[in-house]
Amino acid sequence: MNHDLQIDPGTLKHLVQRALIEDLSDAGDVTSDNILGPDQTTSAIIIAKSPGMLAGRPVAGAVFFKMDETLHVDWLLDDGARLQPGIEVAGVTGRARSIMAAERVALNFLQHLSGVATLTASFVEACSPYGVQLLCTRKTIPGLRAVQRYAVAVGGGNLHREGLYDAILIKTNHCKLAGGIGEAVRRAKSGSRLEVEVEVRNLEEMNEAVAAGAERVLLDNAELAIVSEAVKTKPEGLFLEVSGGISLDTVGPIAALGPDAISVGRITHSVTAVDLALHIRA
Repeated sequence: MNHDLQIDPGTLKHLVQRALIEDLSDAGDVTSDNILGPDQTTSAIIIAKSPGMLAGRPVAGAVFFKMDETLHVDWLLDDGARLQPGIEVAGVTGRARSIMAAERVALNFLQHLSGVATLTASFVEACSPYGVQLLCTRKTIPGLRAVQRYAVAVGGGNLHREGLYDAILIKTNHCKLAGGIGEAVRRAKSGSRLEVEVEVRNLEEMNEAVAAGAERVLLDNAELAIVSEAVKTKPEGLFLEVSGGISLDTVGPIAALGPDAISVGRITHSVTAVDLALHIRA
């Protein structure tokens, strides 16, 4: 597991609270409340129903705790563990009403974040033989960025800028509005001490960004021949990132060319959830 990120407790508390309110509103779980006794207790197990990588323990655990502080969750696997159908992930004991009310929210988080970690791990596996970093992007589901970035770290990925506030990335539209790459870089450097990264589409734009003093270049949607030439000709010390529509089928050949990093949006915006279920023990 990549330990670059821990989920901020305040962010986690707010996220879990909003998720539970969305599901329970003011009325609560009207099904369980009308069927189960208020003091009825039970024991349940969370099991995997499809292969993948586990991620999201802190989030799912926070859901059960927020629902009922007396619930006990016994995690049998760590985040980053490989899953196969039938593997037991965690046991939950306590009030039956509370377990049933928290079940879907906890599983939704756990399934989605495990999907993020699983896909991230596949990309990391393709990049690692070449020493190339796998980066996430800002293409996250609104409201879930913090926990999705956590899942990327679980899958072995590296973390790009968290938002617009913590790094400078000059994109094509910035350059159009500023009157060109050179002027955009000049303005960024005159107003901040942060490193400047510039999105470019070809070698000419890369050279223009370098000449203006950019420390990082993001080569976007470029053909393999252009990536290869960029790797060969970039000056020492320049960080070269490649991005744009990269899939598991194309990431290996790009990584083999030797850029410093490859950033992939699909590891957060287009994942398949890992199938997990909660079963009440007989």
